[in-house]
Amino acid sequence: MKLKQQQLEDLNKKGLSDHKSHFDYTTQTLSKNNVDVNQVIKKLAEFQVAIPSWALGAGGTRFGRFSYGGEPASLEQKIEDIGLIHRLTQTAGAVSLHIPWDVPNDYNAIKELAAINKIKFDAVNSNTFQDQKNQKETYKYGSLSNTSAAVREQAIAHNKEVIEIGNKLGSKSLTVWLADGASFPGQNNFQTALTHTQNSLIEIYEDMPTDWKMFIEYKPYEPYFYSTVIQDWGTSLMLANGCGERAYTLVDLGHHLPNTNIEQIVSILMLKGKLGGFHFNDSKYGDDDITVGSIKPYALFLIFNELVYGMQNNPQNPELGWMIDASHNLKDPLEDLIQSLEAIQEAYAKALLIDQQALRAAQEANDVSLCQEILQGAYRTDVRPLVREARLQTGGVINPIDAYRKLEVREQLIKERGKNTIATGL
Repeated sequence: MKLKQQQLEDLNKKGLSDHKSHFDYTTQTLSKNNVDVNQVIKKLAEFQVAIPSWALGAGGTRFGRFSYGGEPASLEQKIEDIGLIHRLTQTAGAVSLHIPWDVPNDYNAIKELAAINKIKFDAVNSNTFQDQKNQKETYKYGSLSNTSAAVREQAIAHNKEVIEIGNKLGSKSLTVWLADGASFPGQNNFQTALTHTQNSLIEIYEDMPTDWKMFIEYKPYEPYFYSTVIQDWGTSLMLANGCGERAYTLVDLGHHLPNTNIEQIVSILMLKGKLGGFHFNDSKYGDDDITVGSIKPYALFLIFNELVYGMQNNPQNPELGWMIDASHNLKDPLEDLIQSLEAIQEAYAKALLIDQQALRAAQEANDVSLCQEILQGAYRTDVRPLVREARLQTGGVINPIDAYRKLEVREQLIKERGKNTIATGL
């Protein structure tokens, strides 16, 4: 499905008057507080979040998966869907591939299609958490940490293949997440499992091009429930340090126990120059992988406060890789991604409004009440006019969800692809 510029302009005309009045009021209010509105809009316009190739179709649970209809049945269709989202939001300018779900048949054709849709290739993701067809060794008891050298060698070879695929597409980073762990005490020797993992990661790291980064993800539990080999940010950081200066920790918002202080983790990693990537989602109980900002919007804002501070004050930390990692079991996947992008932009915009100098002074003076007032003052600000203006200035639409529905995008995709297509992915 192709969106024409005239269609978007017609949709914007209907809401332009209301947007202008809201934007003017917001601008006047913020300017009185010495906020450079144009600079905020510029940063919002530049902020791009990668869409994972596995998130364009309906997600699932251990109990079932319910297709939404019109799902992308190929990598080409996935890129086209991301192009639709990016056309509406101007925020989804990258795709993150998961191998072997999305191995290109024609690399030049895929790169050309991505360029047409103004999509770049973000981190490539390896998959050693499930067995693939005709796979010689099984990952039932782990991959990079497995007691079997043959299994470890197979998992290492797969990661090297993923690097090769990503290199052909212009990607510059590899994300490694392991499901390796144990469900029963005594099942694994903790030290042996960690040593195998470190050695395996080092071998993968040494195979990367010199301008590549490795992102090491962590998760406290699931699919195993007694222990996970890379269970927290400290283990990830330790493994990254063991690999080298181009290996970093990747933070997934859903990969924490309830009430974990994620903003503190983010801050420490940036101070040490070791925060490499960020996966956005939201959760109530565990790794729920639901719409960003739907459960804990204030927590997301507090995380962005530390991210903004780190980006301004920690030059030792590299430019971050941003990606949405969610499972859309009930919603239209594209609508869910659009809502996630909106929540990310709003949290980022609010964090940009924080008077960091005033906050620092209040912190130095131990003025706890004032610290809270400064943060909550920014959080309570309606920044939607700024987000909308950033979209307008870059060619997007004022209200992406409204436009998506009025253009009947899902209906058109069903007509083109059929009702029973199923996208590869989780």
